[in-house]
Amino acid sequence: MPQLNPSPWFFILTLSWLVFLFIFTSKIKNIRPLQKPHTTLIFVPNINHWPWSWT
Repeated sequence: MPQLNPSPWFFILTLSWLVFLFIFTSKIKNIRPLQKPHTTLIFVPNINHWPWSWT
């Protein structure tokens, strides 16, 4: 398998990962200033619904 020309999926996955990281960090910054103990308990179950609950 020649790796000289990456498939379009490589760019798609990279872009989607960058978008995910951007959304993830922005949401973390929005959650963290609240400083509420129950925020983590609410945030952790939502991991199963990640991109959909944040869009």
